[in-house]
Amino acid sequence: MEGSSLSEPLVRVSRGPVVESIHRGDAVVVNTSGEILYFIGDPYKYTYIRSAAKPLQTINVFLSGAQNKFEFTDEELSIMCASHYGEDFHKKVIENMLEKIGLKMEDLNCGKTLSIKPEYAQIQLKENHIINQANNDCSGKHCGILASCIAKGYDLGGYTEDKHPVEQDILKVISMMCEIEPEDIKLGVDGCSVPVHAMPIYNMALGYAKLANPNSLEKNVKEGCEKIFTAMNNAPEMVAGTGGFCTELIKNTNGKLIGKLGAEGVFCIGVKEKGIGLAVKIEDGNYYRAINPAVMRCLEDLEILDNEELEKLSRFISQKNINNLGTEVGQIEPCFHLKKEY
Repeated sequence: MEGSSLSEPLVRVSRGPVVESIHRGDAVVVNTSGEILYFIGDPYKYTYIRSAAKPLQTINVFLSGAQNKFEFTDEELSIMCASHYGEDFHKKVIENMLEKIGLKMEDLNCGKTLSIKPEYAQIQLKENHIINQANNDCSGKHCGILASCIAKGYDLGGYTEDKHPVEQDILKVISMMCEIEPEDIKLGVDGCSVPVHAMPIYNMALGYAKLANPNSLEKNVKEGCEKIFTAMNNAPEMVAGTGGFCTELIKNTNGKLIGKLGAEGVFCIGVKEKGIGLAVKIEDGNYYRAINPAVMRCLEDLEILDNEELEKLSRFISQKNINNLGTEVGQIEPCFHLKKEY
């Protein structure tokens, strides 16, 4: 079922006494049986999952035999799931992975980009950092895809094309986890050149519910899900980087969940103790100021975090609207509550 109802206001931006901007969006909470428990807006909003797909895509590293062949560490598995900032410790892990799988930096067909964290990108420019593929936020995912190609004996050429067997394998994994037929997943091309998958946010939430709670899945899939969940919790600094929301959310929630940002305002969370998945989409694609408050309001409504965890993450719940002099002139804050059932 593909939804079409209007997104609802999720985050408001005030300046003085006036609400100056509103970010609309949609969110849905699903259990592993596929039941919608809570929602706001359209729980079937159809959009690209973007980089929030990475933890699901990493399951193929286990199914392909690459994990058995290369024995990736928690740091290495975590960075496969990441949109990392290209900090020195990220680049070191990428270099080590390439050495482990016997490839060179030039084999990564993800492009050379500055850090996706604007503040760190400015530092890179000021200090004249050498920018190569390891700095790309998707380089970990590409290492995982190439490792799967090697394990399966696939040609490395054209590994980013949707018809390549490794991308077909990944499509099957996403279809299985999100319980949507491959032909119902529309494909585009992501910023890092690999296929990107579109589906209802309902299916994204379902995929994450199962990723965090894989007991009903086949043994090899279950093992992959468990190790991915553990790796992201053991090495959360790899998932984003210093001060990043994904990193701080996982680091400060005591093994309860994993969460992953996707470009254009997508965020997905899998919660272990409650057996649920959450997917959020900001309609205008803003993920610099809108996604964090929206996700945190969902977690508050679901009563997933205790007071100590909420306090540690409080800076992501609402933010000050700051002018050029550093003076607070307003607020950026959530303006919704989830609705029960659908």
